[in-house]
Amino acid sequence: MIEDPPLLTIRKNFDRVPKETIAELDGAQTGHIVDAMRGRGAMDGAIKAVDPNRARFVGSAFPCETGPSDNLAIMAAVALAQEGDVIVAASDAFDRTAVCGDIVAMLAKNAGCAGLVIDGMARDLIGLEAVGLPVFSRGITPNSCVKSGPGLVGLPIVAGGVRIKAGDLVMGDKDGVVAVPREDLDRVIADVKAIRRAEADIMRRAGQENLTGFGYIVGVLNSDKVRYVD
Repeated sequence: MIEDPPLLTIRKNFDRVPKETIAELDGAQTGHIVDAMRGRGAMDGAIKAVDPNRARFVGSAFPCETGPSDNLAIMAAVALAQEGDVIVAASDAFDRTAVCGDIVAMLAKNAGCAGLVIDGMARDLIGLEAVGLPVFSRGITPNSCVKSGPGLVGLPIVAGGVRIKAGDLVMGDKDGVVAVPREDLDRVIADVKAIRRAEADIMRRAGQENLTGFGYIVGVLNSDKVRYVD
């Protein structure tokens, strides 16, 4: 006879992203991170802030995996979270029941979490807005879930099509959510700084010179690679 799995399999000790490192991304956008990661790293575009006025967060990923219509692993991750953690839950993109509501969000806020990211649904929108913690999900439904397990906490997951490990950096804003593998963080931060400088220079020049085209596209339009028909 096959034995029943444990209700939860948990890894609770891992290195978090240092606060000084997170501070280096102050003012950066998820788009800057994606550009620094060669156009990749963003979770499924359906995962958005449930409250656009509370859409900004950055912190260390504390991943968990729970089955559809089950939030036992999410509750465990919240109970074990440290200040600055971002709970990232793989919930099979299930859209019939919610696995996070205002009570879970309040507990996460009390634990000092920077945000909650659910590859599934949330509920209690009025309550979530009152709590004020950045919560991202695939949508809102009043339907509730169970707490039955089995689930994983602190182990690698795939959420929104992105593989996430404990201690990776996770950032969210109005565009969505992006994750940076811990081992790539130094390079990505350096590239983000260069990208932001270049973007600021382009925006400054575009505003001052009233440009409608810039750089590569101007060269293309003036080249023999374009055929005008009028």
